[in-house]
Amino acid sequence: MATFEAPSRRPLYRFVLVAAGFYLVWFFVYELWLALDGRLDDALCANIAAASAATLRLFGFDASIHGLDSHLLLIASQPVVTVGNPCNGLVLYALFTGFILAFPGAWRHKLWFIPAGVASIYLLNIIRVVALAINHHYSHHTVEFNHHYTFTFIVYGWILLLWMWWANRRAGLSAGVPRYE
Repeated sequence: MATFEAPSRRPLYRFVLVAAGFYLVWFFVYELWLALDGRLDDALCANIAAASAATLRLFGFDASIHGLDSHLLLIASQPVVTVGNPCNGLVLYALFTGFILAFPGAWRHKLWFIPAGVASIYLLNIIRVVALAINHHYSHHTVEFNHHYTFTFIVYGWILLLWMWWANRRAGLSAGVPRYE
């Protein structure tokens, strides 16, 4: 008679504890230092706005950054999008990085996957701001819905796909764990 052996819950407990630890470190570092200082958020907001304006110019739009507010994106000298701290992507980069660090997998894969994932989230955020600016320019009454729902779904969906790819391919192959398919 064959016996059934339940899989160990140790990897799950390890993941939850490590992820919670990373979350607590991020929370305290951000809330007690980075947010209070404000320079990282400010620089990232200005960078996203500037990169979005440059992208819009590539597509033929008369886009610029407001002279007195480096977070305010203009099209044809009209304000269309302000990149605020909650929308600059910093929290998403930390969330993505913490998940990958907490999940099993070889460090040599994490060393390239984390920067590649953060870069892809950064680029997607620029695309999101560009799309919101165009949305505001042509149909400003739909911006609120698209900002809060459409683009949130797209960005978090992309991060979920990256995590699934990591969990199924990289972590499983490098840790000797069977892939989930």
